[in-house]
Amino acid sequence: MLYSIRGWSWRLRWYLTGTGMVALVAAAAWLRQLPYSSDPILYSYLQIVGSLLCFTYAANALVQFRGTHDRLTLTLAFGFVLSGVIETAGTIHFYEILASNSSLQMSVPMEWLVSRTLLGLVLITALVVERRVPNSREPTREIVGALVVVVAVAYLTSAAYFGSPLNLIMHPKDLFARPGDLLPAVIFAIAAIGFGRRARIHVSLIDRILCAALWMNVACHLVATQSERLLDAPFTVAQFLKVGSYAIVLGGALLDNARLFDQVRRLAVTDSLTGLSNYRTLIGAVESEIQRSRRTGRSFALLLLDMDGLKAINDQHGHLAGSRAICRLASVIRIHSRATDTAARYGGDEFAVVLTEAGEEAAAAVSRRICERLATDGEVPQVTVSVGSSVFPRDGQTMDELFNAADRALYGMKRRPDGIQALTRIAACL
Repeated sequence: MLYSIRGWSWRLRWYLTGTGMVALVAAAAWLRQLPYSSDPILYSYLQIVGSLLCFTYAANALVQFRGTHDRLTLTLAFGFVLSGVIETAGTIHFYEILASNSSLQMSVPMEWLVSRTLLGLVLITALVVERRVPNSREPTREIVGALVVVVAVAYLTSAAYFGSPLNLIMHPKDLFARPGDLLPAVIFAIAAIGFGRRARIHVSLIDRILCAALWMNVACHLVATQSERLLDAPFTVAQFLKVGSYAIVLGGALLDNARLFDQVRRLAVTDSLTGLSNYRTLIGAVESEIQRSRRTGRSFALLLLDMDGLKAINDQHGHLAGSRAICRLASVIRIHSRATDTAARYGGDEFAVVLTEAGEEAAAAVSRRICERLATDGEVPQVTVSVGSSVFPRDGQTMDELFNAADRALYGMKRRPDGIQALTRIAACL
């Protein structure tokens, strides 16, 4: 049943895609009949914007590669650079065509086909390379390797176009006035299908955006097949679709970089296992509270918590159970901390909580709630914790004094005999 549903889903998707392409070609054929001719300045602006988008994306992709070592990103960066360079050179040649006789104005610019075919082939090459070796081991060597691959693709593409007897003359009376644009359309369609499959595996925003941009490039070349002369309506619409696809790709890359930077920022201030703040964040919070308390005259409390018997849990139940116990304690601490408090893990089984505008009674209440929640959570193995607290400025005027006072209180509890220690915890939970 599931296979049947998936089969119908694929058939429906391909049917809608084919119907959309046919409708697009029909709309372009209608545009073909319009007596429209755009200003060459508009074409220049579109070319300049497209080249800038290519270069900007390439720079952004290179920055991302330095952090992720993703081969696909690196290959795309060089591909977009070469495509932007060729399109920039094509802009100069375009004006030479406009200034020449009318016969050249009825031919498809070679730079257009070379740059577009090159970009499509680089996208397919990037997918193939990523499938075989997804991440690079030596970034510097990989940059050279990716550059060689992209240059080789560019050379073969240029040689194929310039050395082949292709007829690039437009045919106004044929169904496809520019049949040469069908090849880039097919190449971009193959790349779009490949990135669509990749998006279903990785389920990331950038892959979906890139897939949408590739289908826009397919539409670009399908519209271009209806262009009978330079600067007519289908020609202009194709240029807008091309530049729009570049803008979408760049926007997706920027959003993906923002996500990566946010992830790095979170990793820099949080503990990877528990999600609580790390030691650096804890130190900053204590220093900030000391400065605030000196200005306002209001105290704050520092709790230090140490899990009891973590080694015994690891030995009897395994390290996964030990990690799970640490996460259980972290969850309890998070639940019983206010939004203004800072809960942190600063060691293997050592935690701390900075309680803003709190005194000894508040620190004791939080400690009691944490012990009570751990004693009644019903999970195995049972977790207990030793707690020590200090209050600013009563127990210390500096950060070291506060930590030492809380540490003495914590290990004072740990040094008690087991029976007295257990009774102390039971009393703290009542």
